[in-house]
Amino acid sequence: MLEIFICEDNLAQRTSLEQLIQQTILLNNWEMTLRLNTENPLEILTYLEEYPQTQGVYFLDIDLNTEMNGIQLGAEIRNRNPHGKIIFITTHDELLPLTFQYKVEAMDYIAKDNREEITQRVTEALRQANQHYLTTAQALDERIRFEIGNRIRWVELSDVMFVETVPGNSHKLILHLRNGSVSFLGNLKEIEQLSPAFYRVHKSFVANKQNIREIDQLNRELIFSNGEKCFVGRRQLKQLI
Repeated sequence: MLEIFICEDNLAQRTSLEQLIQQTILLNNWEMTLRLNTENPLEILTYLEEYPQTQGVYFLDIDLNTEMNGIQLGAEIRNRNPHGKIIFITTHDELLPLTFQYKVEAMDYIAKDNREEITQRVTEALRQANQHYLTTAQALDERIRFEIGNRIRWVELSDVMFVETVPGNSHKLILHLRNGSVSFLGNLKEIEQLSPAFYRVHKSFVANKQNIREIDQLNRELIFSNGEKCFVGRRQLKQLI
């Protein structure tokens, strides 16, 4: 799911933008949610540190009246979320060249002084982000490369359920597949970077979100399409739900 973030120091403008985004999502029935609406850029960065697999769309004011301006925030977001969609909404057109200096690669720049244009451009930005998200999701049925012993093995993403560490040996992993499993040396931090579909659900488990069939909230377990189960941490459980 795409997560929407707003960082704007003006409360009235922030509220107006939130309402516009919520109405647009509802009207188009897009798979998005407004995750954070804040005046504090550090709240967004803290969230991304906690949830590094976030697929985000970021609406940022440039002048935030804090030590960190919107362009600097955009650069930090880009470091944490390379494929995130960043849209600047501002009255400071003269600062836009700085986005090239900071290598932000923004999706759009929207002027605040034209309400009708804001509505149109915000809607179009969300539409493009949604289209890219759907295209990426379709492409996720890819082959994942695993180094197993002296061999390199390519596995269909759709066949991967989860990867776990062997108890007592954090460098030995078990790859759980639709039919069977295989052990190899590695670490979970590297595994979770192999695909956007992989999510670190517990200190000992990385799950393929595409194959989660059921969430057992009482026992904090994920049940996969082949019937196997793995544990999920409290914070990760909340995020998945």
